[in-house]
Amino acid sequence: MSPFVLLSTADTELLAARASDAGWRTANPARLSADEVGPLLAGASGVVVRLLGGRRTWPEGLDAVLASGLPAVVLGGEAVPDAELQALSTVPAGVVAESLAYLREGGVANLRELSRFLSDTLLLTGEGFAPPETMPSWGVLGPRKSDDAVPTVGIVFYRAHALSGNTAFVESLADAVEAAGANALPVFCSSLRAMEPELLAALGACDAIVATVLAAGGTRAADASAGGDDEAWDVGALAGLDVPVVQGLCLTSSRAQWAASSAALSPMDAAMQVAIPEFDGRLISVAFSFKEFDGDVPVYVADPERAARVAGIAVRHARLSHVPVAERRLAVVLSSYPTKHARVGNAVGLDTPASAVRLLSALRSSGWGVSEFPSDGDTLIHSLIAAGGHDVEWLTEEQLAAAPARVPLSVYSSWFSALPEDLQASVEEHWGPPPGSLYVDGDDIVLASLQFGNVVLMIQPPRGFGENPIAIYHDPDLPPSHHYLAAYRWLSAPSSAGGFGADAVVHLGKHGTLEWLPGKGLGLSASDGPDAALGDLPLVYPFIVNDPGEGTQAKRRAHATVVDHLVPPMARADSYGDMAKLEQLLDEYATVQALDPTKVPVVRAQIWELVEAAQLHHDLHVSETPSDDEFDDFVLHIDGYLCEVKDVLIRDGLHILGDAPSAEALDNLVVSVLRASQVWGGRQGALPGIRAALATAYGLDEKALLADPGALVSEPAGLFAQVEGRVRSDIRASAVVDRIDALALELVQTARSSDPAAAVESVVGRPVPELVAVLEFARDELLPRLARTTDELDNVVRALDGRFVPPGPSGSPTRGLVNVLPTGRNFYSVDPKAIPSRNAWDVGVALADSLLARHQADTGEWPQSVGLTVWGTSAMRTQGDDIAEVLALLGCRPTWDDASRRVTGFEVVPLGELGRPRVDVTVRISGFFRDAFPHVVALLDDAVRAVAALSDEAAEDNFVRAHVVEDLADHGDERRATSRIFGSKPGAYGAGLLPLIDARNWRSDADLAEVYAVWGGFAYGRGLDGVEARGDMEQAYRRIAVAAKNQDTREHDIMDSDDYFQYHGGMVAMVRSLTGTSPAAYVGDSAVPDSVRTRSLQEETHRVFRARVVNPKWVSAMQRHGYKGAFELAATVDYLFGYDATAGVVDDWMYEKLAESYVFDETNRAFMEKSNPWALRGISERLLEAAERGLWAEPDAATLQRLRETYLELEGDLEE
Repeated sequence: MSPFVLLSTADTELLAARASDAGWRTANPARLSADEVGPLLAGASGVVVRLLGGRRTWPEGLDAVLASGLPAVVLGGEAVPDAELQALSTVPAGVVAESLAYLREGGVANLRELSRFLSDTLLLTGEGFAPPETMPSWGVLGPRKSDDAVPTVGIVFYRAHALSGNTAFVESLADAVEAAGANALPVFCSSLRAMEPELLAALGACDAIVATVLAAGGTRAADASAGGDDEAWDVGALAGLDVPVVQGLCLTSSRAQWAASSAALSPMDAAMQVAIPEFDGRLISVAFSFKEFDGDVPVYVADPERAARVAGIAVRHARLSHVPVAERRLAVVLSSYPTKHARVGNAVGLDTPASAVRLLSALRSSGWGVSEFPSDGDTLIHSLIAAGGHDVEWLTEEQLAAAPARVPLSVYSSWFSALPEDLQASVEEHWGPPPGSLYVDGDDIVLASLQFGNVVLMIQPPRGFGENPIAIYHDPDLPPSHHYLAAYRWLSAPSSAGGFGADAVVHLGKHGTLEWLPGKGLGLSASDGPDAALGDLPLVYPFIVNDPGEGTQAKRRAHATVVDHLVPPMARADSYGDMAKLEQLLDEYATVQALDPTKVPVVRAQIWELVEAAQLHHDLHVSETPSDDEFDDFVLHIDGYLCEVKDVLIRDGLHILGDAPSAEALDNLVVSVLRASQVWGGRQGALPGIRAALATAYGLDEKALLADPGALVSEPAGLFAQVEGRVRSDIRASAVVDRIDALALELVQTARSSDPAAAVESVVGRPVPELVAVLEFARDELLPRLARTTDELDNVVRALDGRFVPPGPSGSPTRGLVNVLPTGRNFYSVDPKAIPSRNAWDVGVALADSLLARHQADTGEWPQSVGLTVWGTSAMRTQGDDIAEVLALLGCRPTWDDASRRVTGFEVVPLGELGRPRVDVTVRISGFFRDAFPHVVALLDDAVRAVAALSDEAAEDNFVRAHVVEDLADHGDERRATSRIFGSKPGAYGAGLLPLIDARNWRSDADLAEVYAVWGGFAYGRGLDGVEARGDMEQAYRRIAVAAKNQDTREHDIMDSDDYFQYHGGMVAMVRSLTGTSPAAYVGDSAVPDSVRTRSLQEETHRVFRARVVNPKWVSAMQRHGYKGAFELAATVDYLFGYDATAGVVDDWMYEKLAESYVFDETNRAFMEKSNPWALRGISERLLEAAERGLWAEPDAATLQRLRETYLELEGDLEE
């Protein structure tokens, strides 16, 4: 009898068919081209095709099968029938249905009987067959030993593996679990989405679970992201087990492919085995199983060392619930970079010292053995610094000698020698033989820490660039130092082996350096920095909810359990100082115009005098007093700008872990969140913003008011009814915005103590259904979720108890994403294959249009080339705004699958429809973006090459093609000529400019550009994979006319993080170094997605400087937070300096104002001298450096002298 052919996308079915000895000829369509179908089917009697994902997954191949004329059974890959595929079958429907029944049950015996069944029914051989045998839906692979005295780790794997005999990889993992000191319970099942009670009962005996099956919560992850449907992803049964669930990665590639790749995982594996399981709340471990071919069918083969790592992670999580609480040991790690006493406890938006005190208190209340500790954050940090710290400028030999936490050379050498030889060699090459020279007392490695009973508080070891500054210029993948490795090994190792014996570690706040150490992006090896340092130690990581990207990095490269925390308190910037005086003067001007025109010249002179005093003429691009004919327009311009500045949302303090906002802070945060149009239940604009609804209620349009806040509008009836002194019938739009904002706050305050409808009646004076709906939403959803901010501390403790932390979406609440609350959850990000989303496409198009319009307004021309910085965290937070903008500038648009909402590709927009030239785009991606979105990199690369291939378009219509043609004429290499995506060296992260500027190890643009190129001169795209391409990057950068960076949330700003000046400022410096001229530098603002704007970097810098940096409201808010507040002031000065060094955005008056507000102001100086004198000294030193480098071009001599005196005085005080 001629054989039957089985073409299945499930390799386990192919293995079962081969083991059945029924003569099956097998192949996987995923590895079979259409041209190979004919030879495979030659001489066969019939063919069974089983495709997971439908016809679109193998259209040409399926056509070839159907064209062969053989009897064909065509089936879907799921247990339920796929009507579309089955309709393509060429055999009777009954045969198709019965064939599916055999395959649905699976296993060797059923594959044998399927062959016999087909032989009898199609070939009429009469040999007989048995009906499909019902196989168990779940079961235990065993038996294995069990000991009630140790934890139990369940291993969940696919039923198909058990039925096909492909279980060696599971057994290897189970052996590793037992070797790590726990019971192993290997359990097979078809899915975790609908578990039988018996299966749940079996898993209920486990203290932790390793899952190798796909996500349990649903099938369409895109519906469950920020703004989606809370019910779209249900992990209730899995969560009900209340144990950590560790994802064990079983790759579809071979071990050799994994070992050779810095990416490590294919885009499919990255999505299905990492990103989507995160929606279940799983903890991501490492790759331990690989597909190796045994003949023409791959089998799963475990790597023993990696299996031991997965087992170790799971067992240590399982052990948490078995160690008595009073005996558990914990490390709390505070990051510190730069390595200065002024900057201990780096964490975005979080008062780290106060949060550490709260955490210690919560642990003690939960029964942990925590001895006496300082009761306030300042004392805690001061004590930690007094014990030594890492700041070599102040660290003394006496402190090193007195430090109790130390690792003797003999102990460290035993740990170090156990590391892979290639890592040992790299560490010794850069840091010398153990113990190295960093923080060494004799032969002991000294660690900066304090111990409170069973809890040690430690400063994270320095990354090393500050200690080895020459490496900044040539080693972006600098390995961790001996000191770094020793610190983490000491935390993890038991006391019997010379360590502290921590059962877990908490990294307090965004973010440390561990997860950014060099190595594979996912699926780490033993030679990769994070794996080598952290080992198996459970990591719990409180992390700000609006930064999914960097938190996801910790989840994927350090098996972190994220416990997200709330954004800082938010409030309107409002007016202050000279700007408030100027507003009053503008009101007076309007009054005298109407009532006493003779006084107009006097008031005009006063206005101009105040404008100059406040340095606002720089912001307004006016150098001399406007003429009488121009002055009224100038007044409108001033008023509009003042409105724009004071309407900015700024942080009104820092968050403290577990503290639910209350009183005024709660009201302001609620108004800040309700400002945005709400994205709720998957619906964009499900509810209007509260201010938009108020404006509509008075016959106004909020967008129009904000677009031209200086314009005069007719006063709406009733809007100012309760405001005394109103005498005019027309009013500036800015005053209307102020009034609407005040009413919004009043509504929120009133509604907290009354019914929403009654609140609207009380404040507005009449029913307004839209406002009632917004306030009901606040009452029913927003306020209860904010009240649950206390979950943050509860769930940190829960994780340390070895329990399950529920998952939730991540994003910016003030973008109208209330379902990212409550915080305290193990956040997930996005389905990477659904990027960009349809909503993001709309925003990306608006960003592209706004950028082009701004450039045309500035120059009268289209920019031929745009440089855009793209980060993974922004892509996750916005679901792809930046990616959409790149496609829009190129003149392409994504295509989507409506069922899954995933992106399927792109199409080129015809020039006639586009209505403008195609703009060339060069993209600098972050290392995390490279790791998280490899398929998006390929999509963008394909789009560039497709546009470059449009040979029928003229050069003036297609700048991409014009540039490619130029480069082809130069070197003839199409792949090089179309390279437009550049990023970090494979295995490395960052842009390099932060350590360079902190080390003060630079002189000119050439140095900045050198580091930017060394760290980012690697090309990505199809066939590139991070190849060194500095020359091609420089060629692309020479053409950049606009260097752009988008800002998608007001929960932070461009002077709130070093990444902005490193990437965006670095791009400007690179272009300037190559061409001698800075490109136009733009900031796209999509914080309000339906009101996108583009500003120059200079404008944005001025706006942020006035709205936050020198705003007394923000400064006083920082003063409430002691040491960490002063830290924030010093960090802001550093980031301003970094942006000025790279992009030239800080004017002399701004440096003067910083000195006045931060250093010379008596109240602020007293605050900083008490809470963080190192920060005050650092600010003085940085301002002096700005003058020395000529960035502060013409400083006042008296100001410089006062700064020098302050610096020297503080230096003397700190040395005492």
